Amino acid sequence: MNPRRWLHEHSLKLLAIRDTPEAIAGGVAIGIYIGFTPLIGLKTALTILFAWLTRSNILAAVIASASHDILWPVMPVIFAGEYDIGYWLLSRPHHFPPSFIKTHLDFHALRKWSNLLTIGKPMLLGSLVCSAPFAAFSYWFTKRLVARHQRKKQHSSQGPPEHERDVVP
Repeated sequence: MNPRRWLHEHSLKLLAIRDTPEAIAGGVAIGIYIGFTPLIGLKTALTILFAWLTRSNILAAVIASASHDILWPVMPVIFAGEYDIGYWLLSRPHHFPPSFIKTHLDFHALRKWSNLLTIGKPMLLGSLVCSAPFAAFSYWFTKRLVARHQRKKQHSSQGPPEHERDVVP
C-alpha cells in the first residue's frame, strides 16, 4: 500500500464531509490529539466521545484517528520520546530516565498491572504534551483547507458570472 495514495484518499473523504470548516477541523484535531496517546484499545471510543462533547465532526475525528495509524512503524520511537518527556515532567528535580540500553528489560514484567503507573503515567502525560502542537497545527491547516475547498465548490456551482454568459440577441 502506498502511504501517499492512502493519505490522499482519506483527505478527499474529509473534504467530502458536509459541515462547517470549524467542526471538521475540530474533529481532525481531536483525532490527531488522541492518536498520539498510548491508549491503543480506547482511541476510537475516546475520539468519538470528545468529538461529540465538543460538537466537532465525529466522522472527521475518526478518519484522523485512523489516518494516524500510518505511523505505526515509528510509534515505538514516538512512545519512547513521550515517555522521556513525561518522566522528565514528573520527576523532582527534573531529569530524564535512564537509557533503555543500559537497563535490563524484562518484557514479562512490562505486562504487570503494577507497571501501569510507573510506565503508563509518564507515557500518557508525555503523549498529551507532545500531541498538543500537532493537534493545533492540524486544526489550523484543516480549517483553511476545508474553507478553501468549500469556497471553490460554491463558486463553481454558481456558474459563470453574468457578463460571461452567452446572451442571445
